[in-house]
Amino acid sequence: MTQPVRVAFVGTGGIAGHHLNQLQALNEASQEPVVDVVAVCDLDADRAKQVAEECGALGVFSDHRTLLDQQADQLDALYVCVPPFAHADVEILAASAGLHLFVEKPVVLELEQGVQIMEAIETAGIMSSVGYTLRYRHPWRTARDLLHARSVAMISSDRWGGMPADEGSWWRQVDKSGGQLHEQTTHQVDCMRWIAGNVEQVFARYGHQVAGDIPSMTVPDSQVVVLEFAGGAVGYVSTSCILRAGGGQNHMQVLLEDVRVDVGRDLVIQPEGALPVPDAYDGDGIDAAFVRAIATGDRSHILCDYEEGLRTAAVSIAANRSADSGQPECCWNV
Repeated sequence: MTQPVRVAFVGTGGIAGHHLNQLQALNEASQEPVVDVVAVCDLDADRAKQVAEECGALGVFSDHRTLLDQQADQLDALYVCVPPFAHADVEILAASAGLHLFVEKPVVLELEQGVQIMEAIETAGIMSSVGYTLRYRHPWRTARDLLHARSVAMISSDRWGGMPADEGSWWRQVDKSGGQLHEQTTHQVDCMRWIAGNVEQVFARYGHQVAGDIPSMTVPDSQVVVLEFAGGAVGYVSTSCILRAGGGQNHMQVLLEDVRVDVGRDLVIQPEGALPVPDAYDGDGIDAAFVRAIATGDRSHILCDYEEGLRTAAVSIAANRSADSGQPECCWNV
C-alpha cells in the first residue's frame, strides 16, 4: 500500500477550503487514500477547530511555529493559504524543515521577501507550487501549448467585475492586498507571462473615480498596465472592480502575424484553421499535480514553482511602483 502524502494547512479561509475540497475529491476518486490532512493552523482558533473537524485533521494550531515545531517530522508538505500581507517566516521555516510547499498567490507584497523565500526553497531542495490554477485548465493550457513557441506580437487581457470581499476586508486595503491587479488579476498576468515570456518593463495608470465612497477601500477601482516583454512583444492588462451589478468579463487576446487567438470560456482562432489546435488539456488539476509530484518525486507535474510565481508577482509590484512614480518601471528577473 502506497503511503498517503501528509499535508498541513496554514490559513483556513476560503481558498484553503477550496484546496481541502480538491484533496478530499482525490481521496474519493482513489481506491486508497492519496493524501492525509494531518493538521491545520489559523489565527482564528475557532475557525481552525471547525475546519479540522470537517477535514479530519487531528492537529489544531493557532501559531505556525508551534505547528512546525511539533509536527514537521510527521509531514511531507505544507499549504500556505494566507493573505498577501501575512507572509512572514512560515515558508522559510517549512523549507528549512524539508517540507514541500504549496503557496497561494500572490506569494508576497515585497519583492525582497520573496527572494529570501525563493533562496530558502532552493537551498532546501524541496518542491514548490504556487496557486496559479489557470495553468492547469483548458483553454489556458491549450493556448500555451499552441502559442509559447510562436512569435507573439501583442497580447492583452481584460478582467472586469465586482468586489470579491466584504466591507472592511483586507482585500479592499491596498497595503494588505496590493490591489486587484496584484491579488486577483495576477492570474491573467501569469498566463500572459506563460505564453509571451518574461516582462521587462511596465507603465501603469490607476483610477479611483467610482469607488471612493466605499468605506475602508483604498485599492484602485480601475487599473491599466502596458507591458513590454523580453521577447519583443507588447501588451496591456486592464482590471476593474466597479461592476458590482454584473456585466464583467475575463478575456485574453493574442495577436500573431495574420492570426488572432481569443482565450476566455474557450479558445477561438481567427481565421478558422489558421493554426493547428492541440487536443484540449485534460490532465491533473493543481492540487492533484502537487500531490502526484511529491508522491513520485517528479517535479514536472508542477507547472508553476515558487520562482515562477515570484516572477509573476514582480510584474504587479513593478506596476504599483509605476503608478506611484508616473514613470515606466523595470521588472525583477533572475
